[in-house]
Amino acid sequence: MRDYIDVTGKNEDEAISKALAQLALDRDDVSVEVLERAKSGFLGLGACPAKIRVYYGPEEEILPPPPPPAAKPEPIPEEALKPQAAPEKRERPERRERPPREKKERAVPEKKERPAEPRREEPALFQPAPLGEEVDDEKAAAIKTFLTGLLEHMDSVAQVKVYLPEKGRYKVILEGQGLGALIGRRGETLDAIQQLTSYAVNRDGGPRVRIHLDAENYRAKREQSLQHLARKVAGKVVRYRRSVTLEPMNAYERHVIHTALQDFDGVTTYSTGTDPNRRVVVAPDRSERH
Repeated sequence: MRDYIDVTGKNEDEAISKALAQLALDRDDVSVEVLERAKSGFLGLGACPAKIRVYYGPEEEILPPPPPPAAKPEPIPEEALKPQAAPEKRERPERRERPPREKKERAVPEKKERPAEPRREEPALFQPAPLGEEVDDEKAAAIKTFLTGLLEHMDSVAQVKVYLPEKGRYKVILEGQGLGALIGRRGETLDAIQQLTSYAVNRDGGPRVRIHLDAENYRAKREQSLQHLARKVAGKVVRYRRSVTLEPMNAYERHVIHTALQDFDGVTTYSTGTDPNRRVVVAPDRSERH
């Protein structure tokens, strides 16, 4: 049997995420069996976490059953062992020799070489654009003031740097050591800080600006990971002609998936569900002719 681990969580999705993080594997590399579903209980009483069993590792080959044992030979009767008189030989009629036939050489059909299938060129991975020099205008000062105070309450010594790659959009970089707590699981904490900063900076009126917050280059790494996942899933959809539903993602991550596959032949993408459980579906493109 394959190796497995048992993991618990508030729900099945959280338990699966814990198992994948513990095994350092992708969702497609494991098989999941739900042992116990999560129960909310009543007023906190009788609550029960979800329990799953995650199988991983190579699948064992199923060997054919061994052949049945050979039957023991029955003993030969003594009468059969006694020598018997040889039968009289009958004269066989002489065979007439036929002239040898000439062998005709068969023409071997030439093998037609199949044209090589064109390789699908994978798009280059996302590369962050240079940000240039820091800015120190009114909005940048408001961003630094708010984030500095917020980070002090979070006991973080991260340094705040603000850039303006295009008009109306500020790129904010947090620099420092051990910023994992500011990023959070799948960037959830980073997204929350970004929303709070945007609200604080834009609530005083004036032209509204967009704020893009990043730490330890997490956004670029996450985009590369999502682009790789999108191409991997799209290849399976084209091969097996079956739709694949991805894990829940926020609006920005769903946009990365849609953009990565917009020029991928043979697939189409769309979103389903409601936030925070809205997912991307990668489906075969029905307009393709096969």
